[in-house]
This record gives sequence, structure tokens and C-alpha cells, in this order.
Amino acid sequence: MCCSCFFVPLHAECYAYYMIRRILASLLFFMACLVAMPYTLVIDAGHGGKDPGAMKNGAKEKNINLAVALAFGKLVEQNCKDVKVVYTRKTDVFVELNERANIANRNKADLFISIHTNATAATVGPRGTETYTLGMHRAADNLAVAKRENSVITLENNYEQKYEGFDPNSSESYIIFELMQDKNMESSVKLAGLIQKQFRQTAGRVDKGVHQAGFLVLRATSMPSVLIELGYINNASEASYLTSSAGVNALAKSIYNAFVAYKK
Repeated sequence: MCCSCFFVPLHAECYAYYMIRRILASLLFFMACLVAMPYTLVIDAGHGGKDPGAMKNGAKEKNINLAVALAFGKLVEQNCKDVKVVYTRKTDVFVELNERANIANRNKADLFISIHTNATAATVGPRGTETYTLGMHRAADNLAVAKRENSVITLENNYEQKYEGFDPNSSESYIIFELMQDKNMESSVKLAGLIQKQFRQTAGRVDKGVHQAGFLVLRATSMPSVLIELGYINNASEASYLTSSAGVNALAKSIYNAFVAYKK
């Protein structure tokens, strides 16, 4: 056998080995890039600017939402170096509902948390925190909360065209939410449950549970998302707690603990 014939199998084996090494190197590089990509969290402080949200007992919802959002975000920034925090607002400005979702989508967020404060039509409201995911209302109270939070769109120009004829005060407009299949529902519900658990354990708040309702700000997001109602502003003791430094810090710490547990 000639030398050239003898070395053909060896050359083929070396080439195959070389190609396998290149493929493995490419895979390792790709995995390293994935590891290096930051986890993006979007924190949405509800209302703001010309939209004060609920107002009662000398407090404004927009201010409570922003205080908790900033305190929560600060905890993440200080302790989770692999997380990129994006805020829909950091000051007292008005941001349209669809733009809040657009901010999350443009940043390719991994998670969207919208922070709000609850209220009822009663003179004296109940007590407690609750967390919502997108979905069917299941109860009249859930629909009432969604209507109140969605009514902010009436402050926007051309909202009828922008939201395709959606009327935040019409029950018929919410039928679409019963037909939507949210691929992120399982993750959203898991996070909502962790948040409620922390509100109970860390902040000692009354747990009013996890609910589903048709929130426009959650409808347009393309990642797991929740909307938190921190408490009832038309309850004097709740309003006092929500506007105190201790209350803000305890609520922010609760959301932070839930976020860390969810991310793990």
C-alpha cells in the first residue's frame, strides 16, 4: 500500500475531529453569550402626571406607586448585578398605557411588574393586598378593578382609535379577555403567588389572593407580567401605612423577595 493511501483514513479522522472541535467551540461561545445577556425587569409605577389615580385620605395613588416602584428597583439594582432594571417612569409624568407595554417589549423584558394602589366606591374601604394576572374576571369585583385601572386611557388623545374601540366602562369590551390564551399565564400566576406570600410574611399584610382580570397594560406585553394592588387608599389605616417610609420599604422588600425567588 502506498503512503498516500495509508494516510487517507487518518486525514478523514483528523478533519472530523477538527469539525467537532469547531462546533463545540461555537456552542460554548453561544452559551457564554446567553449567560452574559442581562435579565431585564421592567417596573411600571401606575398612573402619574395628570392622572393621579385613586385619591383619598390625603394621599394620591400615583405617588404611592412611584415610591414603592423606586424602592423595589433600588433593591434589585443593589443586589442583583445580572439584572437590568427598566422603569416606565421615575418621576411624576403621564405615560400612556400602551407605551408602558411598548417599553417592556422594546427592551425584550423577561418580566413586567406593574404597581398600583386599590380603592372602592365605599366610604371606608377594606384592607389587604392582591396581585392580578391577565385573564377572565371570574368575579364582579375583579371587573370593577380592571375598569378603574383601564379608565386612564380616556385621558389619552384618540384613545378610541388607539385601542380599537375598547370602552373601559363597558362590560362587553372585556369579552376579548375571556378568549385570549396567554402563553405566559403559568409563570405569571407563579410570580403572583410568590408576591402575595411575601406580602403576608414580610410585610404582615392581609392577603386577598391572586386574581385574574382584563388589564390593558398586561394585554400588550409579550412576557410574564403581573399587576399589584398594594392596598386600599380609601381605608384610613391602609392609606397611612402606604404613605409611610416603613410601609413603602416593607412592600418593596416583599416584592423584591418574591422576584428573587421567582428568578431562581
